[in-house]
Amino acid sequence: QVQLMESGGGLVQPGGSLTLSCSVSGIIFRFTTMAWYRQAPGKQRELVASITSDRIANYVSSVSGRFGISRDNGKNTVYLIMNSLKPEDTAVYYCNAGLAGSDYWGQGTQVTVSS
Repeated sequence: QVQLMESGGGLVQPGGSLTLSCSVSGIIFRFTTMAWYRQAPGKQRELVASITSDRIANYVSSVSGRFGISRDNGKNTVYLIMNSLKPEDTAVYYCNAGLAGSDYWGQGTQVTVSS
C-alpha cells in the first residue's frame, strides 16, 4: 500500500520560510517522479514543483527563484523549501507520487502566510 505523509506546514509571516517534507512508503521511491501541488480556497489544485528520478526539477513561474524541491532517496522523502513566502502562497500543499501511470496523494498540509 502506497502512503505519502506530509509535514511541516504552519503559519508564517510574509517574507518568511518553511520547509515541507513528504515521507513515502510502499513504492520504489528512487524511480518515482515526485511533485508538490497546492490548492487555495476557491481555486483549482495547481502543480507547484516536480522532481524526476534523475533529479530534474521544474517549477511553476509564480514560485521560481523562491521555492526549491529536493529528494533524499535514502530516506524516501521529498522536500519543498519555501522562501520569501507571500500571502498568495497560502494553500493546502499536497505531495504527489507518479509511477507507471499511477498517481498517489498525501493528505495535505496547510500553509498560511499572514502577518
